[in-house]
Amino acid sequence: MGDGDVNSNLLIARSTGDAQLDTAVGQWLSWDKNPKTKEQIENLVRNGMNKELRDRLCCRLTFGTAGLRSAMGAGFCYINDLTVIQSTQGMYKYLERCFSDFRQRGFVVGYDTRGQVTSSCSSKRLAKLTAAVLLAKGVPVYLFSKYVPTPFVPYAVRQLKAAAGVMITASHNRKEDNGYKVYWENGAQITSPHDKEILKCIEECVEPWNGSWNENLVDTSPLTRDPLEEISKIYMEDLKKICYHRELNTKTNLKFIHTSFHGVGHDYVQLAFKAFGFKPPIPVPEQKDPDPDFSTVKCPNPEEGESVLELSLRLAERESARVVVATDPDADRLAVAELQENGRWKVFTGNELAALFGWWMFRSWKANSSKEADVKNVYMLATTVSSKILKAIALKEGFHFEETLPGFKWIGSRVKDLLDNGKEVLFAFEESIGFMCGTAVLDKDGVSAAVVIAEMASYLETKNLTLAQQLTEIYEMYGYHISKTSYFLCYEPPTIKRVFEKLRNFDSPKSYPKSCGAYGILHVRDVTTGYDSSQLNKKSVLPTSKNSQMITFTFQNGCVATLRTSGTEPKIKYYAEMCARPEQSDKTFLEEQLQKVIEALIENFLEPSKNGLIWRSV
Repeated sequence: MGDGDVNSNLLIARSTGDAQLDTAVGQWLSWDKNPKTKEQIENLVRNGMNKELRDRLCCRLTFGTAGLRSAMGAGFCYINDLTVIQSTQGMYKYLERCFSDFRQRGFVVGYDTRGQVTSSCSSKRLAKLTAAVLLAKGVPVYLFSKYVPTPFVPYAVRQLKAAAGVMITASHNRKEDNGYKVYWENGAQITSPHDKEILKCIEECVEPWNGSWNENLVDTSPLTRDPLEEISKIYMEDLKKICYHRELNTKTNLKFIHTSFHGVGHDYVQLAFKAFGFKPPIPVPEQKDPDPDFSTVKCPNPEEGESVLELSLRLAERESARVVVATDPDADRLAVAELQENGRWKVFTGNELAALFGWWMFRSWKANSSKEADVKNVYMLATTVSSKILKAIALKEGFHFEETLPGFKWIGSRVKDLLDNGKEVLFAFEESIGFMCGTAVLDKDGVSAAVVIAEMASYLETKNLTLAQQLTEIYEMYGYHISKTSYFLCYEPPTIKRVFEKLRNFDSPKSYPKSCGAYGILHVRDVTTGYDSSQLNKKSVLPTSKNSQMITFTFQNGCVATLRTSGTEPKIKYYAEMCARPEQSDKTFLEEQLQKVIEALIENFLEPSKNGLIWRSV
């Protein structure tokens, strides 16, 4: 027995005066074999930091809109070696129950490039431990030998007919975070009831099994397979199915800048451009290679706009490139900027890009379909907090549009249902720059989106149009959809709850607001409780989602605004959109109306100064 074990045993014997906490401390110090995270808990016990110990050890990770996600560090509600082992043990137990052929089908594991030295925690190590738990139980594991974009995991699950898969990533979150994103056999992120059942199974197997800590198993087990080469090759081949102007791409004079935001995207975006016949995009050298500290950006989220795209835009100006594509650190989302005639850059919102993608994917379908193809068999989807522009295009062109709850897990599952019923899905999106072009991947994919936007820009160039000019044409054809999305930070869950409970009991108990400042409210939909005043039976058509807060207000002036909590970060988000008919083309008036409604919404419903909400820093 080493000194560390002796010290741990002495600390386990020390009481905190709280029986539940004593048990949790004892479990952690007995089970954790990572010296760094074990030491973090030992130090807290030694220093009598009972409140922090309770915060770290007396709650568990739960599934949000993107799987399990939290800060890296010691504790049962953090991402670390032990919680990833526990989660995978629960996954194994559940999958063994669901699939009699689990040991034949196997499991896919991918990872990004995150890491934290102080916890000796990295995505690659967590991926190896995930694999070890399953290999020790005789399950074949397809473990990527190198970091990959998140969409490669759902793609591999379907291609390899695996039972499920996990991607170790926290996407665009701050550098301190990591996550455990689970995909089902259909290639979509898990939804209810799988998430709840897996959590139950995790609770039943919290003590690490023999072999669960043996990360060397990935190098010695005959059940380990590396799918990297095969999946990369067939993914790039599949990508060509949504390439419509290869010859034009080979000749274009347009230059593209790509930033991978210190993440996984560089190699894969280069290959995607090659598959479409383009010259390689010019990479931003300072951001090309993985860096878990994301050292050149204040936050690794390209959605934050011009402030985080600074290096890309300056490089584009030096290279005389007009279009910048930015993939987030795990390459499942895409931001786009374009140089305008006035010399300024336009960074497109997710909703604006969706208008362009929707127009392009439908136009390409029409141009490449046989005369027998039925437009009524065609679908596009969006989450309910996203722009209604696809609905406007669908109404005019005759295809179907559907909405889902926020989170691509809902889109992926619904798309799979539609495909299984013989429908054709061209495009789906969520406003937070998540796009699915085609159905090779049933999740958002920044790699495919980057190369599709490049082809679109090259095609428009031959028509002497920019992306921004084409966007205006789309709005003039289908009606202006002016939207704004932003957020407030709130680190106090009781405050968030209070904000939403006030809206449910506004002037009197169980009554929603009838107006917001000067603006009358036509309908209220509360997905948290399942209420919708626009329905005859007052029940929401979208499934009830009790674990998150989300209320939508439809105003008499045509504005639709949603307030909701983030599933991955401590934020209250707001989404607002003015949807106009094609003949209503006074854009300035619509923008003014939208701004006034947003101001009223913030002042009357969110009350930031009273509730201590932190405004988004621009």
